[in-house]
Amino acid sequence: MRIRDTGDLWWKNAVVYCLDVETYLDWNDDGVGDFPGLLQRIDHLADLGVTCLWLMPFYPTADLDDGYDVTDFLGVDPRLGDVGDVVELVRTARDRGIRVVVDLVVNHTSDRHPWFRAARRSTSSPFRDYYVWRQDEPPSTKDQVVFPDEEDGIWTLDDATGEWYRHRFYSHQPDLNTANPAVRDAIAKTIGFWLELGIAGFRVDAVPFALSDVAARPGDAIEDPHDFLRTLRAFVGRRSGEAVLMGEVNLPYADQALYFGDTSPGDGDSGTEVSELTLQFDFNAMQAMYLSLARADAGPLAAALRSRPTIPHDAQWATFVRNHDELTLDKLTLEERQEVFDAFGPEESMQLYGRGLRRRLPPMLNGDPRRVRMVYSLLFSLPGTPVLYYGEEIGMGENLEAPGRLAVRTPMQWSPERHGGFSHAPARRFPTPLPGDGWAPEHVNVADQRRDPDSLLSFIRLLTHRYRECPELGWGTPEVLDQPSAAVLAHRTTWQDASMVTVHNLSPDPVVVDLSLGDLPEETRLVDLLDHDDCEPGPDGAAQVRLDGYGYRWLRVVVPGARRLL
Repeated sequence: MRIRDTGDLWWKNAVVYCLDVETYLDWNDDGVGDFPGLLQRIDHLADLGVTCLWLMPFYPTADLDDGYDVTDFLGVDPRLGDVGDVVELVRTARDRGIRVVVDLVVNHTSDRHPWFRAARRSTSSPFRDYYVWRQDEPPSTKDQVVFPDEEDGIWTLDDATGEWYRHRFYSHQPDLNTANPAVRDAIAKTIGFWLELGIAGFRVDAVPFALSDVAARPGDAIEDPHDFLRTLRAFVGRRSGEAVLMGEVNLPYADQALYFGDTSPGDGDSGTEVSELTLQFDFNAMQAMYLSLARADAGPLAAALRSRPTIPHDAQWATFVRNHDELTLDKLTLEERQEVFDAFGPEESMQLYGRGLRRRLPPMLNGDPRRVRMVYSLLFSLPGTPVLYYGEEIGMGENLEAPGRLAVRTPMQWSPERHGGFSHAPARRFPTPLPGDGWAPEHVNVADQRRDPDSLLSFIRLLTHRYRECPELGWGTPEVLDQPSAAVLAHRTTWQDASMVTVHNLSPDPVVVDLSLGDLPEETRLVDLLDHDDCEPGPDGAAQVRLDGYGYRWLRVVVPGARRLL
């Protein structure tokens, strides 16, 4: 074992769970979820096997973008609680082996933030250069907007001074000038504040946009925008040895690799690592997975896994099926995207911005429990750190009557009671309406599934615990295995003396998969960790694995004398 293969790199095999406090549990019955409500459900997360809780923005907000329009980075939205509640959550979670990570929104603020209010009063304001301005009328930038259905460009005229300010996102979210040393100091102050309260890291929002390429003043420009990330990572490391930066970087793999940092040859096997992000969400594999599901062909996902770049030893991919935004398909070709639309979101109301879907997985798969379970088995077996979005553990659906991305941000469904046990307040006060029809709380809820050993909740709990017992899935080197069935993804992950083979059938037809595992000691077994269907490879490493339609197997390679927990 190399000295760096130690448990302090906790993120290498964590189970991350993302939630929005305002939609999780309303404890004071005002219609909005709150920290006291979340505290009441921390044992649900511990029982599920969660080891890292990621909180979406809970800061004071103008509430025009579900909390991502922040008005105070050092505060807590009074509807949700106060700083003392955050500290209590961190302490309670830590007692149950759960670290807490929070959203860090450093690309922009709300236009109601005191910085921007001061900046727009005068061109000589000391806060003017906290944002990005231009005096001349900009050319058309409609092709640069993130939300093409809602914004015409990335520059808006501010009447007070007659200059334009930049906003990559909504016009009420002016971009911070992260090339300005004063802004960087303010961001560091924010990070330091939350770390002192016990936060274990940050999910960094919209990372590529935060590396400003247009500074407010010529003197602000920096030679290498990535210097900002390196500085943040170094600062976080000084303040907390265990804290992480988990980045949202939706770029092709070659560009994503740059955001992990450089790894150059050095003394011994450690190299010289210039670190940036600790984890990055694997948007490329996620989109390839949906294309594979639409085609019942594992080829696109296999190709994505094979093309993953080499990353620093202490970095990690964060894998996911769903998140809080639209299910973006922007890395697929127009033809490929249409295939996914046709399979999982054929109605225009299910699509968003022409590039993604505003649906959750179970409705996309028509509620087929075989396919849903196969996809989550695939998630937890992919090399990386799995990230769950709240409600996935019970198979929640979306509400397409909610606008935009709010369709998948509906209240958590705890019981079959009215309003799903989320709140006793009138539904009109809720942040978003609950799903209806077959996805309503009387059909999908935690209470009923906790009592059912065959429920999706029980299955997800099994996956989290098996994943935690298989360090090779987080630490190991993956290898996509060649085999004759186009519908099957087979891959092997090895770390130290542990090796796991996982196979997933993306089609409804049963199949026998012929695998070649190379030379193996005599009496080697493939032990099924999800069922009781072990198999024995031949002396040449050949094995036949039976899969039902949408079937899956986790097979640990166990050699004679192995002492791994089976």
